[in-house]
Amino acid sequence: MDRRPEHTASKIGYLLEMDLFQDLSLEDLNWLNSRTEMVTRRKGQLVYSPEDGGEVLFLLKKGTVQIYRLSPQGKKLVITTLGAGTFFGEMSLIGQGMHYSIAEAVEDSTLCVMRLSHLEELIMAKPSVALRLLHVLGLRLLHVHRTLEDLAFKPVPARLAALLLRLWEDAKMGAITGFTHQDLADMIGTLRETTTEVLNHFKAGGLIEMQRMHISVLDGHGLRAIAEG
Repeated sequence: MDRRPEHTASKIGYLLEMDLFQDLSLEDLNWLNSRTEMVTRRKGQLVYSPEDGGEVLFLLKKGTVQIYRLSPQGKKLVITTLGAGTFFGEMSLIGQGMHYSIAEAVEDSTLCVMRLSHLEELIMAKPSVALRLLHVLGLRLLHVHRTLEDLAFKPVPARLAALLLRLWEDAKMGAITGFTHQDLADMIGTLRETTTEVLNHFKAGGLIEMQRMHISVLDGHGLRAIAEG
């Protein structure tokens, strides 16, 4: 029997569509529904900052959220950019909390918020949820390690080519939209001017086309050769 709610736009419908909760019963989903709060954040508004004391899990229903850190000098290092259908804040489970990072909505976003205590209660009752959390946590740590390796060992063109390929794949081989040159620079740990120079070089070489906050990949193989070179 299909246990999908009649109105899939409802909060329960959204929770059911998340891989994290895919095998929960309707009773479990009702329990989860009563222990989550729906919130919205406008573009540019913070979801959390190091000053926030609460430990919660955020379930991103709509929009895009960027997780980053700031150096004492104010230099921004983007950890990851997340789209709808995923979650963040899970580092609280291993004692890392949200004390050193910032989450910002890069477009209008809708989120469900769940307290850590309720998440722990759910994990105790449903070990499959814990396994999925660990799987995602492992993938994200792997991504961070690869990012650090790129920053340490790869030149800017290789880092930028790898980033464009990843964003292109996330867009299902469509146009990369919504990112300024500063955004891209923050994501690869370099200056905006350097990023613009390399993008112009890629454009001149026929690898990409550019308009304002809109990049089309024309030669994925060429970009991959630079990323892996």
